[in-house]
Amino acid sequence: MTTSSERPETSVDRKLLEILVCPVTKGPLEFDAARQELISRGAKLAYPIRDGIPIMLPEEARKLG
Repeated sequence: MTTSSERPETSVDRKLLEILVCPVTKGPLEFDAARQELISRGAKLAYPIRDGIPIMLPEEARKLG
């Protein structure tokens, strides 16, 4: 049984998302639940989330088209 304070594995804590910024542009990030990534539109990069932990290293990011 889950409580309302628990969140599914496929989500990112809203407060964390408000705090995190792109390390390249210092701009906002968007959460892509399907790919488990944080998207920086300004840098055209997608930072992976592994085991619930955002990997905020530009060299680990996927380049967006």
